[in-house]
Amino acid sequence: MSETFNKFQSVYRRILRFQKIGVLASWDLYTATPKLGFDDMSDTMTFASSEAFALSNSDEFFGLVEALNEPEEFAQLTTGMQYTIQKLKTELEKSRRIPQAFFEELVSLQNQSMKAWTEAKRASDYTLFAPYLEKLISMITQKCAYTDPGKDTYEVLLDQYEKGMDSATIDRVFEELKEGLLPLLHKILAAPQPDSTAFDGFYDIPTQMKVQDLLLNYIGFSLDAGTTAVSEHPFTTGFSRNDVRITNHYYENNAISSMFSAIHEGGHGIFEQNVDPALQNTAADDCCYMGVHESQSRFFENILGRSKNFWIPIYAQIQELLPEFKKHSLDEFCREINHVQNSMIRTEADEVTYCLHIILRYEMEQAIFRDHVPVSELPALWNQKMQDYLQITPSNDAEGILQDMHWSDGSFGYFPSYLLGSIYDGMFLETLEQDLGNIDEILASGQIHTITKWLNEKIHWYGSLREPKEVIRTVCGKELSAKPLLDYFTKKYTEVYHLS
Repeated sequence: MSETFNKFQSVYRRILRFQKIGVLASWDLYTATPKLGFDDMSDTMTFASSEAFALSNSDEFFGLVEALNEPEEFAQLTTGMQYTIQKLKTELEKSRRIPQAFFEELVSLQNQSMKAWTEAKRASDYTLFAPYLEKLISMITQKCAYTDPGKDTYEVLLDQYEKGMDSATIDRVFEELKEGLLPLLHKILAAPQPDSTAFDGFYDIPTQMKVQDLLLNYIGFSLDAGTTAVSEHPFTTGFSRNDVRITNHYYENNAISSMFSAIHEGGHGIFEQNVDPALQNTAADDCCYMGVHESQSRFFENILGRSKNFWIPIYAQIQELLPEFKKHSLDEFCREINHVQNSMIRTEADEVTYCLHIILRYEMEQAIFRDHVPVSELPALWNQKMQDYLQITPSNDAEGILQDMHWSDGSFGYFPSYLLGSIYDGMFLETLEQDLGNIDEILASGQIHTITKWLNEKIHWYGSLREPKEVIRTVCGKELSAKPLLDYFTKKYTEVYHLS
């Protein structure tokens, strides 16, 4: 390689190390740091992020990136490094417009805001979080003005999480989904419902952790290259394909919640563990498109995990670990995990009403950045939309506007990626069955690894090399549509609820 590339690598590796220090501090902050240690760990995160920011935005590094983008130098790079140089050039042209002092202030605010949100949620008191949210909205708006002057703030935020998916595209597929979903939902809710209280009981947390590990191993998450911890809100962090960390949250009266959090986060983790090793230490070595990433976690959680056939090979093992489940047949368990009901909490919602939870949040973010609804009025707007879409109203802030962590660190524009992921899943399922055959037969025979392998080869291997619309076109051979997801919902829930 050229001297220019060697100089670039020297700086880039330092940047990656500072970024990993920041990620490690973040992991520790939300899994192990005691309350009184929060500020010190937060300061470490700010330091690492600021150092990485300063190095990457230096004139020296930007000059090296520009030099490597020249045709003669560019042609000598690997595919992963070509992607890295192109991505860095685009991002640095934007981030170099952000003042260093502003960036440090924003990182510090994000950390303090997360702390305030945690306390506000525990106290169910929005007023504890509102001042931080108001400042975050202002600073995120200013950041977008620095990076993309003249562009609509919310379009910038959407593109940040799911490149190429603008609000016009999202509006189209969300409306297509909503139009078909609401009539189906009304039929489901009018049908006889299972008794969810039958699964209430005491499930000690160490045993739930054993169930988690069983499920992670079953779906293909390697605990040799991964680890688990406990956090207020489950999440996944990937340091490399050999070090992927997931968290879970446990309720002693509800074992099903942590089971599906495990499958969901395991889906994220499987993606991280199965990217092409040749992409390691490049910007392509994980997937930066959140909708594509969410499609994988939600494919495992819903398309696979909520199928009766997923559980046929392992339900007896679950019953041995959780003796309370011996009272319930597999059919009863599967009715419960596919119980469709209007509920307050997004992360606990069934896969049908979950769609409406995301549409609500998408509309809330548009209200914030396009309609400029005051922060003080957001809880009331949230509650009104809950009533409009789900016919229920939160009784407190914790089960209302404070339930999600995303806005507390400024992750505006992230929420739509969850539903885009589900829409992608409908299309992936259609294609997978064309390639492998009936998914129910594969699952019932205990061959889930063949499905995991298909996802590894078709999607995970490429990391960030393909943008979302390209992933859909390459894997499915079609343009984005909500119809396959609607077809899946209609077929499945007509059978589950014996609809006419």
